Amino acid sequence: MSGSRIQDTKYPSGPARTILKGRCLARRRLLTCPAYGAVGWQDRIWKALAHHLVALVQNRSIMTTPSQPATTSPAKVALVGVHGFGAHHRANLQRLQDAGAVELVAVADPNPPAEGSLPASAAVYPDLDQLLQDVTGLDVVIVATPIQTHAPLGLAALASGADLYLEKPPVASLADYYRLQEAAAATGQAVQIGFQSLGSHALAAIAGILADGRIGTLTGISATGKWVRDRAYYKRSRWAGKRTIDGVDVVDGVATNPLAHAVATALRIAGARTTADVAFVETELFRANDIESDDTSVIRIRTSTGLPVTCALTLCVDEPIEPYVTLHGTLGTAVFHYTLDRLVVTTDGVSTEEEFGRDDLTQNLLDHRRNGTPLLSSLADSGAFMLVLEAIRTAPLPAPIDPAHVRWVGEGDAAHPVVDGIDDAIERATATHSTFSELGLPWAVSARV
Repeated sequence: MSGSRIQDTKYPSGPARTILKGRCLARRRLLTCPAYGAVGWQDRIWKALAHHLVALVQNRSIMTTPSQPATTSPAKVALVGVHGFGAHHRANLQRLQDAGAVELVAVADPNPPAEGSLPASAAVYPDLDQLLQDVTGLDVVIVATPIQTHAPLGLAALASGADLYLEKPPVASLADYYRLQEAAAATGQAVQIGFQSLGSHALAAIAGILADGRIGTLTGISATGKWVRDRAYYKRSRWAGKRTIDGVDVVDGVATNPLAHAVATALRIAGARTTADVAFVETELFRANDIESDDTSVIRIRTSTGLPVTCALTLCVDEPIEPYVTLHGTLGTAVFHYTLDRLVVTTDGVSTEEEFGRDDLTQNLLDHRRNGTPLLSSLADSGAFMLVLEAIRTAPLPAPIDPAHVRWVGEGDAAHPVVDGIDDAIERATATHSTFSELGLPWAVSARV
């Protein structure tokens, strides 16, 4: 066991400011706040969550002054990254342009989009630098590019005077997160982070369920993720599955990219938005694929109010299911299938199910610009998630799972690994707030050094 200290590099030229103390336990990383005490944490949960619940019911989020005066003119938008998830933004911007809300004036991508896939008015550039040299007066820049490019592109967009929509994860380190926060504060621009699940109307319903005690006292929250990623997924780009590239942080793991929404949604429901809302983060990271990052992990969090939040996530199951966040109460449970905006509440053995609508985060950013509507997924409200990412970034390398405990399904690039007993392991981990090694799983125990 070795001691360690995570330091804040917000002010690299001056003395480092300690945010969280940590200690490394074999394959796990524990970040712990020295001011946090474990005594009486359950008694403090509801007092600290009360304001958060009211805020959700009233649909309040981070309130900032609109960066531009109210206007009915279409917002001038530039999109950086037109492939991958950028294709979703292209389609959404076309919808918004047809409605007269935006004008897509330019895109930037080293791999140009197919001819005819953009409005005729949109200019095409190979990178953001050239775009900003030629195009002025932008209202919004949307960045949907590889993780390691988020910080420099986001900073450039803010320096141009535009508001920023930045895909998740926000950036690849806590230091870059603080730099982006400082830039946004200096320019007065708004920054929306692409955690689309935070636009779900189910969140307000969940707040109501907690406030009226329908599931009793909240004892914990868990996030369950069982997805599949094949060999082709990790071959699709140079940065896929990497922790770093040429010394630059990437942190492309299961909890920070494919199933990042599970973590972010669980934190939001727990009332953990900013860095101050998290007491500690503990990680246990594994990999079945031949990659640098993790694909099968438990992230165990305790909020500053003492509420436990456990995320058990994998990309190595036989058959994928839609991920979900579970609220564990003394009288029942509420399960939020966030990709479907579906909420299932169970009390006394009886379940009720309801599906909800969702606010589009780009539209929400436009509404914020025009009339001060609170951002649903602001940069400031991504601080808690960034502490999770930082814990993963600074953790020991993910432990490789012994091939004896892994079978492969499919052939060639379509093949994907399945870890022995992983479905049951995920369920047990979330039910008991345990790590895989604490459950005594052979592949987890043998992987620990």
